[in-house]
Amino acid sequence: MLRQLRQAIKSAAPTAEEKISYGMPFYAYYGRLIYFGAHKNHIGMYPIIGREKELYAKELKPYLAEKATLQFPVGQPLPIALVKKVVKERARENEARATTEKRR
Repeated sequence: MLRQLRQAIKSAAPTAEEKISYGMPFYAYYGRLIYFGAHKNHIGMYPIIGREKELYAKELKPYLAEKATLQFPVGQPLPIALVKKVVKERARENEARATTEKRR
């Protein structure tokens, strides 16, 4: 499941760089993009805090465990298309924020 998740993230943000922070893997693209981790009963993806939460609210609802956490149950198929949409939107937001900050 982690391999699939990593492939989906890299597909959605091909220039994102995988790093480690807080003891967890994450992808960086104009700042922190997406964290992920394996747990006993689920794979977690964090943070879900921007426009993607509003844009894909209906699709995210079954996986939204906390305010900014998605949990994908172990043994169930990953919603790859949804992961890609979320990552693409987060990447757009990070890029826009970086461009705006650069102009200041």
